[in-house]
Parts: sequence; C-alpha cells; structure tokens
Amino acid sequence: MTKTETPRTGGALAGLARFCYRRRRLVLLAWIAGVLAVAFAGFGYGAPPDNDFSGGDSGSAKAQALIEKHFPERQGDTLTLAIKAEKGIDDPAVRRKVEKTIAALDASPVTGPVVSPYQDESLVTKDRRIARTTVPLSDREVAKADVKPLVDEVKDASDGTVVLALGGYMAEKAETPPQGPAEGVGILAAAVILFIAFGSLVAMGLPIATALLAIAGGLALTKLVGHLAPAPDFTLVFGAMIGLGVGIDYALFIVTRYKDDLRDGEEPEGAVAGAVGTAGRAVLFAGTTVVIALMGLLVMGQRLMTGLAVATSITVLITMIAAVTLLPALLGFTGYKINSLRLPRRRSRAGRPADAPARERRTPAERWAGVVQRRPLTAAVLAGAILLLLAAPTLSMRLGQPDASVQPRDRSSYVSHEILAEGFGPGYGAPLIFAAEIGSRDADVRPVVEAVGGTEGIAHTTPPRISEDGRAATFMAFPTTGYQDEATADLVHELRDDVLPRAPGGEAFLLGGPNAGTIDAAEESGSRLPLMIAVVIAMSMVLLIALVRSVTIALQAAVVNLLSIGAAYGVVVAVVQWGWLGPALGFPAAMPVTTWVPMMMFPVLFGLSMDYQVFLISRVREEYERTGDTRAAVARGLARTAKVITAAAAIMIAVFTTSLLGPDIAVKQGGLGMVVAVFIDATVVRMVLVPAVMELCGKANWWFPGRPATRTAEPPKVRVYQPN
Repeated sequence: MTKTETPRTGGALAGLARFCYRRRRLVLLAWIAGVLAVAFAGFGYGAPPDNDFSGGDSGSAKAQALIEKHFPERQGDTLTLAIKAEKGIDDPAVRRKVEKTIAALDASPVTGPVVSPYQDESLVTKDRRIARTTVPLSDREVAKADVKPLVDEVKDASDGTVVLALGGYMAEKAETPPQGPAEGVGILAAAVILFIAFGSLVAMGLPIATALLAIAGGLALTKLVGHLAPAPDFTLVFGAMIGLGVGIDYALFIVTRYKDDLRDGEEPEGAVAGAVGTAGRAVLFAGTTVVIALMGLLVMGQRLMTGLAVATSITVLITMIAAVTLLPALLGFTGYKINSLRLPRRRSRAGRPADAPARERRTPAERWAGVVQRRPLTAAVLAGAILLLLAAPTLSMRLGQPDASVQPRDRSSYVSHEILAEGFGPGYGAPLIFAAEIGSRDADVRPVVEAVGGTEGIAHTTPPRISEDGRAATFMAFPTTGYQDEATADLVHELRDDVLPRAPGGEAFLLGGPNAGTIDAAEESGSRLPLMIAVVIAMSMVLLIALVRSVTIALQAAVVNLLSIGAAYGVVVAVVQWGWLGPALGFPAAMPVTTWVPMMMFPVLFGLSMDYQVFLISRVREEYERTGDTRAAVARGLARTAKVITAAAAIMIAVFTTSLLGPDIAVKQGGLGMVVAVFIDATVVRMVLVPAVMELCGKANWWFPGRPATRTAEPPKVRVYQPN
C-alpha cells in the first residue's frame, strides 16, 4: 500500500464500490432478481445428485464393467431382509409374521419377486434362528422416499417373538434423515458472534444478509452445473457450510474496515470505497486462493470429486462477488447508521469509550504480540511441537467408506447388519465378486473357485455362474472379517497378488465388489493426494507472493498451514479411527476415515488458512510500509486484526460444528476436521507461530527478488490507502 494526502480514488475495486454505493437500489434489485431466477432454474431443473464413485482403471472398476456387460440381469439395487427369532423361524407365530412381511414386500410396486427363506434352505442358518432373503428393487432409479415405507413396515413388524430389519444401500439412504435445522443453528450462532463483535444489530445483519443471498444463488447454480459436472448428494450440505462460513467472514472483514474508516473521519462513500479497496482486495485474493485450492481436486482424476470441487468453488466465487458488489450497496443504505441498535458500551476510567481508536492505547493483542516477540524461538518451538504432536496420528490414517456397521444403533440397516453378521459371519456384508471372460460355456473355472475358497480368511464361496452368452463367469467369496476390518483389505491384496496368478486360469479373473471398490478408491486417493497437495501449495504461494510481494512470507504461510492441517488430520484420525470421544461427537463406532474427507479437507482448509494469512499479512504489510519497522508492524497488524480474525474463526467454528448435528457420518468427519483446523489456525498459528516466525526472520520477511534490502519509511500526514 502507498499513501497520499489527496482524497482516495482507490483504483478499480474502489471505483466498483463507489458505483455500487451510488446505484445501490439498482444493484440490490439486480441481485434479488438474479438469485430468484437462478433459484427457480436450479432447484426446479437442476441435475439430481450422483453417488456413483465407480469407474476408472482399477481392478474393481473393470470387474464391474465386465459384470454389467455380461450379466445385465444382476443390475439394480437390492435390499436384504434379515430375520432373527430366538424360538426359531419355524415357530407358528414367527412364521406367520415373516410370511406376512415377505408378502407385503413382494406386493410393493417398487420391488421384484421375493423368495421366501422357507423355500430355500441356503437362506437359513443351521440352527434355524436366523434367516435372510434378497428384495430386488424393480427400478435402478427408485428413490429413497419409495424405500422408506418398506423400512418402516418391516421395523414395525418386529415384536417380542421375531426381529426383522431391512438392510442395503437404499435402506441406509432411506433412513438417513435430512440435515434438518443444522444450518439454521449455524446462522444463529454466527449472528450472536457478530452482534458481540460489532455491538450493533445493523452491523450484525449485513454480513449475514450478504452471505445468505450469495449462498442461495451459489447453491442453485451448482444444481445447474451438475448437468455438466455431476456431484454427490452431500455437495449441497458441504457447499452451504463452506459458503456460509466464507461468505460471512468476507463481509465481516469489509464491514470492520468500513467501521474503522468511519471512526477515523471518512464520509460513508469514501469509507465504502476504502474498505473495498483494501479489505475487499484481500477478500478477492483470499477467495481466489480457496477456489484455486478447491480446483486442485481435479488432479485426483475422480469424476465426482471434480463435480464437488466445481460446485463448491462456484459457491465461494459467488460469495466473493457479493462481498465487493452487494455489500457496498447495503452499506449505502446504512451509511452512518451502521452502529444503530447497539449494545451499551462500558466506558474506560478516563471517560472515553472502551472501543476508542487502538492507537490511543495498547490492546491485549498488541501486548500479547510483545510477549511472543520477546521469546520468539521459545514460542515457535512450543507451537510447532503442539502441532506436530496433534498431527502424529495422521501416520496411521486408514481410508474407507461408512457402511451399515457404523450407522446409529437404532437404524434398521444396522440391526440387519448385526443379525446377518451373527448368522452368516461378519464377512457377509463384505462380499468379494470375481469375474472373467471365458472362451466357452465348457470352460472349467473350478480350480479358481477352489483356490480362492482355500485361502485363509475366506469363509466360503458360491458356485460359479456362466453368463447367458457363455462368454463370462462369476462367483462370490465371503471373508471371515468385516467391511471395515484392515484384514479384509489385506485379503484382497493377497488374492490379487498371490492366489489368482497361481491358480490355473486365475490370471483372467478380476476381483471386484463394493469392498474391493472401496479399497481401490482409497489407494488411488492416497497415491494422488501428494500431487494435489503440491499443486495447491504451489498455486497458492504464487498468489500470495503477488499480494504481499514477499517470497519469505509465502513460504512461511505454506509451512504453517501444512502444520495446522496436519494437526486437523491427526485429530480426525484419533476421534474417528481410534474412537477417542467418538460416541460423544456423534460417531457410533470406530471406523476408517471416509475416502473423500482428507481429499476435500486439504484444499478447503489450506484456502481458509490462507484467508487468515492474507488478512493478517495485508495489515502487517500496510504497517510496515508506513513505518519500516517489522517488529512494530507485526504487533500493530496483529492488534488491528486479532478481534476480527477471532470473530471470523468463531463464525467458521460455529458453522462447521453444526455438521456434527447432522446425520451424515462422512460430513461429520469433514466438519470435525475443519472445526479443529480453524481453531488451531486462529489460536496457535496466528497468535503464536506466525508472529514468532516473523520476529525471527526480521527484515528477511520482506525479501523479494530485485527489491533493495532496506528501505526508509516516511510516514504520511494523512492515513489513506490506495492499491499500488
């Protein structure tokens, strides 16, 4: 930033802010009309969610493609009816109940023929206490609203004589309640935090109004873009969380700067132009960093992750645009009334308001910065040790997908899983499907089936089936361990690497199924994650260098952000995978971290961490340009941003914490990681590690190729900001 004694014009951003201020009615009407039009189109004609994570070149994807080609009759979703009766299923009262339930399922318009376990002995355990049967769904596009009545009917049929439960993917989806009031709780919490920070209902309402209007347009637009880039069903929930957090934060930074400039004697229009020209510039850089980080997901090469990245980036982009166009218009309506409907403020002993200009007194944040700067090496080592300790569990991270075994204990899908695991083994819910193309119907695949069946860890295999065209064969094997067990993943590798290659004809067989698909997706994600991290860091550093014109600060940002994200990963592993405090936080059982969670967490958290870095360093840079003193610039920059960064972090934490109130296990994991990361970033990183490292680096903080090593500052008579 440079200074001048003339009234600020502020460049393109300030000019845009002045236009929106002067044409505020037109801008507001354009936003409302635009959002309504996009909402009508998006929510009325947007693309449905796509939860098919299959595809690619993995062994499971190839096996699935082969099965779809040669066994079309096996396509479509199915449900599994689990039956448990302590007196045995042949008890007359139990049999009447079971047959009545099967008849009701068979008569449903969304199911196919249902085979009674009384007609097939293979569906009943030897002690005849537990039985099962498959309920095929008649249409692959059956909605969960069609399945929910079936789940409820089966659950209601249970009584003291028999327990009946429906399981399967569609049963899990049907039982999963909507997100409910979680976002509303987040908005309410954000409003309380803003009211405390600003002390004014008017100032509180502006960031929330700006964010909500932007999110409505952004989410509707993502539905439309879904026709080009399909995304999973949790995209809207995730996009709403990210959009709400960054939308309120971006508006918060601009409103705070506007209030500061009004307090320093600016007219409302000049204050709007100055706020957008300074804080708004930082908002655009910060938001662009988030978008760039999200687009780093494209290197993962996974279709639905690409859709998720595009959809979330659109929401962030709309919130950025709203912050520099809609918000200046709203500020034009408030003018000097920004502090209306305010809290009563205490007065200091000297008689001045407690919120008097910071330059008149040293704030707690400035005093804290002095403490850190007096012992910078100690502070940096302690902060780094805390982050590394929290990050340590990351080394044991396992990736997977939630299944019925980790659902809430009152769900029908979980009850079904428990019954089937008791009666048919824990591996019943983790079938391995083998498929191969063969030369003719007479091809002998029994050696392969026998080799697989004789492998340690395999409970039993099914007889091989030949396709109608006689060109493919398939069979299933059930492991002795469950879907979430690490031993099951080891078994898949053993079968692929050792058993199939050694069996006669085994090299032609592909190993697939949902369990193998999850393992393949986890390994593919793990192999590509370092590339995504490198791309995101490199692009974000280039952007930060362009903003602050310092290579050193960009490197510092990359390192400290990696440390804070690593700490968040470690906490997620400890809670989700190790089970520490898991039930208290809404995780019914220990489980691997959901495959997409670390992929999505990194770009989002790296972008959000860069947000705080941009806002802090931008202010430090301004102070350094004014004084030429790095130590004073860090202390003053921290003092002038501590309150707003704390409020912004509290809002993010409040918004992301609401994910723990929702029903989606994977979204809960992502929300937990982001809560931890934002908390660490706003406390350990911004309040301790960053000022300590900047103090240690001294003048080297501002190193940039071609820049002179020292400079002489000449403080201006009037503090006015202009972009270079």
